[in-house]
Amino acid sequence: TLSGMSTRRFCFEAFLPSDKKEKQIILEELKRETRTIIIYEAPHRLVRTLHELLEALGNRKITLLRELTKKHETVMQSTFEDLLGYYDDKEPKGECVIVIEGKSREEIVEEEKEQWREMSLEEHMEFYLSQGISKKEAMKAVAKDLGIPKREIYQQLIEE
Repeated sequence: TLSGMSTRRFCFEAFLPSDKKEKQIILEELKRETRTIIIYEAPHRLVRTLHELLEALGNRKITLLRELTKKHETVMQSTFEDLLGYYDDKEPKGECVIVIEGKSREEIVEEEKEQWREMSLEEHMEFYLSQGISKKEAMKAVAKDLGIPKREIYQQLIEE
C-alpha cells in the first residue's frame, strides 16, 4: 500500500535466486508481467539487482521501501535509472522491498504490433497461410495484428 501502486493484483517474488541461469529465467518471465511485482533485497545486493531489473524490464516506475515497520522506515518512489543515480554516491542500508509497476496491456499490444511491423507483408501473410488458414482469414489476422483495416492489407497485396 505504501508504494502507491495498484494492489489489486500483484506478483510476489521474494528474493531473486542467486543462480544466474535461474535468475535470467525469472527476469524473462517478469518482462511481460502486468501485475505489480514485489521483490525483497538485501542492501549489499541492491544496486546490482536494480541494474539487472533495469536491463530486463526497462526503466519502469518503482518504489523502494526500506526498513518496513521499523524506526527508520523510508519510501522512495522513483524509476530504476533515477534510483541508481541516487545510489551512485550513497551506500544502501537496511532490508529493502522493491515494488515494480507491471507492464500495461497497452505496452504489450504495442510491442506485439512492433514485432509484426518488422515483418514484410508477405512474410506476415505467409505466417498465417502456413498454418492452413485461408487467404481471406489470413488478411483479417494481419489487419488485426497491425491495427489497420483489412482493405488496406488487400490494397497493399494487390499493389505488390
